[in-house]
Amino acid sequence: MSAVPDPTGPVSSGPVHRALSVEVARAQARGRSVPRVLDVGGGSGAWAVALAGLGCAVTVVDNSPDALAALHRRAREAGVHEWVTPVQGDVDALAEVAPSGGADLVLGHGLLEVVDDVAHAVRAMASAAAPGGAVSVLVAGRHAAVLSRTLAGRLTEARALLTDAHGGWGPDDPLRRRLDAAGLRALLDGVGLGVELLQGDGVLEGWVPGVVRDGGPAATTALAELESLAASEPALLDVAGRLHALARRPPT
Repeated sequence: MSAVPDPTGPVSSGPVHRALSVEVARAQARGRSVPRVLDVGGGSGAWAVALAGLGCAVTVVDNSPDALAALHRRAREAGVHEWVTPVQGDVDALAEVAPSGGADLVLGHGLLEVVDDVAHAVRAMASAAAPGGAVSVLVAGRHAAVLSRTLAGRLTEARALLTDAHGGWGPDDPLRRRLDAAGLRALLDGVGLGVELLQGDGVLEGWVPGVVRDGGPAATTALAELESLAASEPALLDVAGRLHALARRPPT
């Protein structure tokens, strides 16, 4: 491998990226000069490439050869390909491709919505984390979907999203489930992970009129600042388009 990527390189300023940047710095402060990251279902590598840019060695496990090929191209274009390892596999057999307790940070972003067995997926990610390591989960929010369908006049779908046990709106729904904050916390608590952060991602941006979002740099900055404030506001958490949790495996 070549020199460690510059950890001051540009990354997104969104709440999830900020939380992950803090976690990477925490791992480095513990003496892990190159934190080990496992990105489960990481697809084409949006998160993996950003974390490699922060100085991490990232293994991406995904069952799609096309996604892994796109990941390789993306990492090479960003100059971090030596720090990103693609592995074909899925969360159902995660232990076969990723060592137990081997990662300082495990990502499951956009994963729990599509897996067959959500409890098994969370257990597998928890097992892959090193003692004292963290698990980052990003999921689609149920209540944001309810509000979106209601505002669009799709009241039957909104009712289904609100009442269905898995937060789905029907047989054509592309997602197996959506979660609320309490459900996400319960999943992580249930495998012995301690939830340290539960925040919204995309809390208000989805409700801002397009003419405002397209209002130039000043509008972009104002919206980013508003999102930053809203992400940790408990009263707004369950209307976020996505819910983000950072949970920790207890140290031995």
